[in-house]
Amino acid sequence: MPECDNPLWPCAMTGAAACLAGFEGVAVVIHGSSGCYYYPTTLLHAPLHGTFILENEVIFGSEDRLREVICSLGGTGKRIAVITTCVPAILGEDIQSILADEDVILVDSPGFSGDVEAGYKNALARLGPGIDPDATGVNIEGACLFDPFSGGNVQEVMRLFALASVPAATVFCQDRLEKVYHAAPWTVSTNADFPSGTGKTLGGTLGFDAIRATFHEIGSHVEEADIDPVLLEIRQQEERVVRACDKYLQRFDPPAAVIFAGHSYGQFAAEVLDHYLDAEICCIGSRNAAGASQFPVTRADGILQVHELIRAHTPDLVIGSSFERAISKDIAFVGIVPPLRGTVRLSPAPLAGVNGTLSFVEQVLNACMDRKA
Repeated sequence: MPECDNPLWPCAMTGAAACLAGFEGVAVVIHGSSGCYYYPTTLLHAPLHGTFILENEVIFGSEDRLREVICSLGGTGKRIAVITTCVPAILGEDIQSILADEDVILVDSPGFSGDVEAGYKNALARLGPGIDPDATGVNIEGACLFDPFSGGNVQEVMRLFALASVPAATVFCQDRLEKVYHAAPWTVSTNADFPSGTGKTLGGTLGFDAIRATFHEIGSHVEEADIDPVLLEIRQQEERVVRACDKYLQRFDPPAAVIFAGHSYGQFAAEVLDHYLDAEICCIGSRNAAGASQFPVTRADGILQVHELIRAHTPDLVIGSSFERAISKDIAFVGIVPPLRGTVRLSPAPLAGVNGTLSFVEQVLNACMDRKA
């Protein structure tokens, strides 16, 4: 990972926990210090277990402590997954040999091995997903507990599947563990930053154009699919978005926007703002490795980088996390990337699917109008 001050994006250990804790029937153990346990617990809002290794384990070895925690989980009926962190990795402990006689999933994912996406990918590969040729329906990938829109995204895509008479197959990673090994041959994405690598990807679900193209692919590959109801809903709801944005532009100038997010969400936000609000996309500050984009993109995973980009562009609208909200002060703000502190989030709001685009545009218009009032 590139060096940065005050990194804003979680490490590989958190990504591995986000993957494994999303599956029912898995007890996730963070093998490390208390900090390595509490950080993902508070961020993911998932039940995790920790070894809480202290100075004496660092000096004399952590085997006894790790076995004690694993033993305490033996009667839960869940498959135990152990995620190693930086301390045991630096100490060079051979955790694989220590657990050779234990029926556990071991994921070597210290923080310095990469970012949240790398840890997620590593953990999912360790599970070894498999295609079941007899499985029906379409898989959903991109669900990650780290993403505050993950649950809403899955519900929204399942709603669209129901409209198209398409069964939902395995959800990566928000499903029963056994379904990992019986995935369908086809997959659609809710967030391309968290791919499953399982099945042929038929497309994404971020934005109307992507949804439309993806369901055309579903119609070509899934015999029982009836995609007309979905296409009709896209057409109707897109007309609503156009009317609302045109009404805004009759009163106000198009906003200049700076966007901070992972690549997939950042690209989605930029495309929606550009297409419907004729917004000037000053820059996308990508938290992770930036992919191809028609918009200006730079890596922005540190507080100073965020400060500099907002100061340099003086935008009318900032898209990002609570870090950007604190920095942008009186600028219109919409949150699409964690952490989103200081707000109550109870409903499973989506960013993917038809309702995801409607929700995003609604928030943007309200935020901009509040600052114009």
